[in-house]
Amino acid sequence: MSATSLSPTRRDVVVAVAAVGAVNLAPRVLRAAASEESIRPFNIHVPTWALADLRRRIKAVRWPERETVDDRSQGVQLAKLQALVEYWGSRYDWRRVEAKLNKLPQFITSVDGVDIQFAHIRSQHDGALPLLMTHGWPGSIIELLKVIGPLTNPTAHGGRIEDAFHLVLPTMPGYGFSGKPTATGWAPARTAAAFHELMLRLEYTEYVSQGGDWGAIVSQLLAVQAPKGLLGIHVNMPSTVPPGILRHLRNFDPAPAELSDREKNAYDRLLHFYRDGFGYAAIMNQSPQTIGYALSDSPVAMAAYFYDKFSEWTDSDGEPERIFTHNEMLDAISFYWFTNSGASSSRTYWESSQAGGGPFDAFDIPKVPVAVTVYPAEIYRAPRSWGERSFRNLIYWNEVDRGGHFAAWEQPYVFTAELREAFRSLRRSI
Repeated sequence: MSATSLSPTRRDVVVAVAAVGAVNLAPRVLRAAASEESIRPFNIHVPTWALADLRRRIKAVRWPERETVDDRSQGVQLAKLQALVEYWGSRYDWRRVEAKLNKLPQFITSVDGVDIQFAHIRSQHDGALPLLMTHGWPGSIIELLKVIGPLTNPTAHGGRIEDAFHLVLPTMPGYGFSGKPTATGWAPARTAAAFHELMLRLEYTEYVSQGGDWGAIVSQLLAVQAPKGLLGIHVNMPSTVPPGILRHLRNFDPAPAELSDREKNAYDRLLHFYRDGFGYAAIMNQSPQTIGYALSDSPVAMAAYFYDKFSEWTDSDGEPERIFTHNEMLDAISFYWFTNSGASSSRTYWESSQAGGGPFDAFDIPKVPVAVTVYPAEIYRAPRSWGERSFRNLIYWNEVDRGGHFAAWEQPYVFTAELREAFRSLRRSI
């Protein structure tokens, strides 16, 4: 398939921004005289005062006493967080990652009344497959940076020309430099519809979608909506838990006797999560504004909240420093801090809860092709038997031997290889 080309006006913008690395615009960018559907160049520049304010707040932190245990059972350990925060306040350089982001062609457009900021990286190879990739929480484009080159330019990264993708990497509403919804109603299904509109606005008449965490929910909801032009999806946190199993989980029941060994393993992992790891989601489901005050006012609170997830959800035995540098973790945290996204991103949980259903509830996707990669340190290891019930057109299922919740960030080479293989049959069918 050769993707439908952009119209001259929009292509001129894309090519010009790609060539110069983007126009020097503040985050509010070219809003004047912009129509609802216009696509405007976007450049990130965090004001110098905001950098100084971060350091001031860190310097003024009031630490609690040390935990009374020698493990992580009470949460993030004081010494671990102090080391990360000390680095953030004294040696971390935001301008480094800001420059890296600004080398990407970035844009902003208003969809359904909310600004959507996105990166759009077109492959140099003809016939590249357009790929919409959606992050989750506490994710962002930061976790996708390592896979942009391998996906768009495969011949420079051990792949073949026919493995190439055009990438569209939107930031979800309420996150990062996208707009913050000012009214209710932005559950993931609405985000899915907005991202389909974005792909149409970029004049991609056929494309595939990928995501993990909320990005997986968005991709699966997009498949439920099944708009014309969506060729298939790939997810690395599939929502496959049957309704009857969910009822047992929410009652904290032991695993039902009829489960297979793989299903019991998945059940036990989920039961552990609901008992011991769901606290963050419970408060955001119920009171995102309440936690938002801490995340908006205290960089240390935000660092602790995010570091907790890096510890729990990565393939690192609770030691995220084994796979991420301090710079990498702080890039992800700073992306939320400087955009004041703590409260607004938390509302995704509240909106989803209001709409009904949970992150692991099985989707019924009868037609759209679905591909799944299961990573060993994901919140739960979905068994294929559950996937086959949810996805009636399951074209690919693979369980890899390393990686966790932040798959593209933790294992970029494995992740890239999985996407190439997962979508290969769809390329042949076009």
